[in-house]
Amino acid sequence: MDEKLREQIEQVLAAQVRPYLHGHGGEVEVVSLEDGVLRVRLLGQCSGCPSATITTEQIIAEAVCAAVPAVEQVVLIQEVSQDLLDQAKAILNHTWENGHG
Repeated sequence: MDEKLREQIEQVLAAQVRPYLHGHGGEVEVVSLEDGVLRVRLLGQCSGCPSATITTEQIIAEAVCAAVPAVEQVVLIQEVSQDLLDQAKAILNHTWENGHG
């Protein structure tokens, strides 16, 4: 991705998107931009959130597409964060060790 284009996207995210996400314990990371499609990943409390798709479409896409004409669409890369996996493993290990598994 062109560095100037990345800067424009990051400025929009910093001004319009991140303050909202930070209020919910989340963050957004730019993954790639190819053929007008910006791929992003939600991090922190927003990773894996059921509202993530709505957040991406309504907040991120509207802000970035309006300010950066090279971005025509925003796609959320959905995956479970390593923090969430680690928490789940700890719970399962604790349950198993206590004879409840």
